[in-house]
Amino acid sequence: MPDDMTQNAPVVALRGIWKVFESVTVLRGIDFDIHAGEVHALLGGNGSGKSTIVKIISGAYRPTAGTIEVSGMAQSFSRPSEAHAQGIYMVPQEPQIFPNLSVRENLLMGLVGDPVENAERARGIADEIGLAADFNAPGGELSIANQQLIEIVRGLLRKARVLILDEPTSSLTRREVTSLAAQMRSLTARGIGILFISHRLNEVIDLSDRVSVLRDGHFVLEDATANLTTEKLVEAMLPADFSAPVEQETAAATALGTKPVLAVRGLSSRVFREASFEVYPGEVVGISGVVGAGRTELAEAIFGIDTDARGEVVIDGNTAPVRSPQICQEMGLSYVPEDRHAHGIFLDLPSAHTISSSLMALGRSRFMAAAKEMELAETFVERLRIKLASPMQYARTLSGGNQQKIVLAKILAPAPRVVILDEPTRGIDAHARQDVYRIIRTLTADGVGVVVISSEVGEIAEVSDRIMVMKRGNLVELPAGVRSVEQISAATFDTNGEVTA
Repeated sequence: MPDDMTQNAPVVALRGIWKVFESVTVLRGIDFDIHAGEVHALLGGNGSGKSTIVKIISGAYRPTAGTIEVSGMAQSFSRPSEAHAQGIYMVPQEPQIFPNLSVRENLLMGLVGDPVENAERARGIADEIGLAADFNAPGGELSIANQQLIEIVRGLLRKARVLILDEPTSSLTRREVTSLAAQMRSLTARGIGILFISHRLNEVIDLSDRVSVLRDGHFVLEDATANLTTEKLVEAMLPADFSAPVEQETAAATALGTKPVLAVRGLSSRVFREASFEVYPGEVVGISGVVGAGRTELAEAIFGIDTDARGEVVIDGNTAPVRSPQICQEMGLSYVPEDRHAHGIFLDLPSAHTISSSLMALGRSRFMAAAKEMELAETFVERLRIKLASPMQYARTLSGGNQQKIVLAKILAPAPRVVILDEPTRGIDAHARQDVYRIIRTLTADGVGVVVISSEVGEIAEVSDRIMVMKRGNLVELPAGVRSVEQISAATFDTNGEVTA
């Protein structure tokens, strides 16, 4: 990073940026900049606003208020191509490769100018940054590391002055990470500014020049990386209301001799490998991990949505030789997906229809009488304290918290033995959140096993009897004494330090 960086105008600067989505404020008047020849790391927990900042800089979103400056001049982007024209290019976490097109065609896609000259420029840039690939080979044959280099070459072909690297090391081996670090240093030596987004805090310390930490839509820390430690970064990302470790008694149901209601043995997919754990009657197993770590993919593999996953799943003592959502439900496993709108609820139908749908899907009540459906719905409306005018009220008109309760009612109607809840309190207010926790406690009191998957570390600490972390495709159980938000955060955000009780 140039010594006179602070005296030079930044290549990109955000000034007083606000972003509001349907009355929800995501960014709160932030200032942020990227200088030539530096690696500026952007950190923050899930939901902090990182993705929104990146999308504003890269032209995918317009800010609600504030200005974007490029080399000191105010700009307004309405699409990524306009950001490209100003020298800003984003390398996504998942490279956008056309697998059946050649490497050359992938590089030149959408690029204006003479194709022969562009191909020569592409070859020169590829050689400079170490992309050793046959330009005539299909793009789908490239490793993930080389696919990322393809994206970097695309940016440099567009004369990028700022590259945004979104979780670039998440799928790389240690050797590939070392190679990427060398390429990043080469790029900054050429005066290119890099916005580096990562959950791997040791890599942030090793690779960046400056770090900014975002929490609840505003920056809570910005400093030279030389002044920081992984411990300081974890502390900055902790919730503002964090106070003391949360202690909780282990569920009595895990006593020796009790059989698990869910046993996962050696389950593997393209995202994670050899996941094994057990859930006992009346206990909550919490699974933490950053976005993209494989938590949701694990749930989908267990529930039979991912049909390519390999491994053994035993539900209430019975092995599921072939898994599908219907088979798993019939065996006593229910699943609340992360995206309730897309996969959990009929928004434009009466709420009662969602509640009864799981029973009808199982064939228990293929043609449920209206009176019986109303009786079922009313039972769960009372049990879960769902606030609505009547069970016939359309789900779309309910609050987020009540929509989530409708989804919970649907999966509880078949009386499952074990329940997987993926982000069960996402997008709901504090009061509804406590209602969900009450429902979880009621389930465990009835002997139901519960798996809670959440990106909120405080939630994992509050509701769990045992805690596991999904990291780099591996599922690891934390020691029994690890109960505090700080300890779980350290394990979740990959500080490479040993987490002990």
